[in-house]
Amino acid sequence: MKVSEFWIEQINYQTAKPFVKKWHYSESVKGLHVSFSFGLYSSDGKFGLPKMLGVMLYGVPAMPDVSKKYCPDEPEVVLELNRLCCIDDTPKNTESYFIGQTMKWIKINSKYKVILSFADPAEGHEGTIYKATNFIHKGMTAGANALYVDGERLHQRMLTKKCPKGDEIRRRIKDGNDENIWKEKLPPKHVYIYYLDKRLQRKYE
Repeated sequence: MKVSEFWIEQINYQTAKPFVKKWHYSESVKGLHVSFSFGLYSSDGKFGLPKMLGVMLYGVPAMPDVSKKYCPDEPEVVLELNRLCCIDDTPKNTESYFIGQTMKWIKINSKYKVILSFADPAEGHEGTIYKATNFIHKGMTAGANALYVDGERLHQRMLTKKCPKGDEIRRRIKDGNDENIWKEKLPPKHVYIYYLDKRLQRKYE
């Protein structure tokens, strides 16, 4: 496979969702505000059909204050890259190519002028891919909490997830005084910005 032979397509969110659940470390799309979904394809599929190599989701930031913080005069033009995942063993530079192609599409076909994304050190992510695609590091967020149940670290979304395990955790918390359930402060996340409109970059840098 060669990166130069890949292409992107805007896809239906329902097509993107199972891929993200399988290949993204969070295994979830819960709580996302998705405006655009993209697939990355090669011609290596069975019977000569396209093969999906990756999915990327963009959406309006869930917290309005985030947009106002990084683009106070035009918060409505801020879009968050909130999921990026590819199958294993894709060539070097696949993700940076994918990001670059989707941002070109967004610049041409939408009103959005600023791309925001986060890298989570708690998951071993420092933002290498964003640095490689010329995003600007804007600092760190406030820290969040991790949920531990019987020594296993879980995402806090498990507290609201509708599944037998989530139901059991909520029951135990409700009963109270369970020493095997606790929270731990996580490191802040890295904040990265890419200005599709360089006028805004000059204004806010």
